[in-house]
Amino acid sequence: MSAPLTLVIGTRRYSSWSLRPWLALRAAGAAFDVVEIALRQPDTKANILARSPSGKVPLLIHGQTKVWDSLAICEYVAEQFPAAGLWPGDAAARAMARAVAAEMHAGFPQLRTVCPMDLCAGVTPLAEIPPDVAAEAARIRALWAECRRRFGAGGPFLFGRFSVADAMYAPVVTRFTTYALPQDDVSRAYCDAVWALPALGEWRAAACAG
Repeated sequence: MSAPLTLVIGTRRYSSWSLRPWLALRAAGAAFDVVEIALRQPDTKANILARSPSGKVPLLIHGQTKVWDSLAICEYVAEQFPAAGLWPGDAAARAMARAVAAEMHAGFPQLRTVCPMDLCAGVTPLAEIPPDVAAEAARIRALWAECRRRFGAGGPFLFGRFSVADAMYAPVVTRFTTYALPQDDVSRAYCDAVWALPALGEWRAAACAG
């Protein structure tokens, strides 16, 4: 790959959308630079707009190409690094992986609002889980269980080996842990596998350093 890759991200502690493509790039074995923009600061918006046409992070810069939006970046990385197998090779599995990734991308607004990602908070159970959050969490557990049952025999992730779908759900895994959301055996094993990813450990260490 001739042109360098640069990923513009938000504060690692909070930016779930930035974590997703970063994990995909690491899974692809890509060499890339990172520009981290501090969120929740007076100059945050201006600093992001100076780089990103959408005014949001993350943003992938590859030569003259700019790709914004987490899922779009993951798709781009999968195309640039086909040998990494970031989507399942089987057509049925790949279709489902794209569907569950898109559902994460577009859905679960109550979980995001009530349970924002905070990688340095420790376990902070909700005093009471609102019904709409409980319903979204149940849907996620059902998705994970179906993926694992149908396509997960080859490894510990949703489709056996790590894929874009896992990158999309990694921040959800952190939310399940931080807020002590209800788990079953399948979801607990899956969350353990995601937490064990060296790349996630590296991101979390950087997020909480100092």
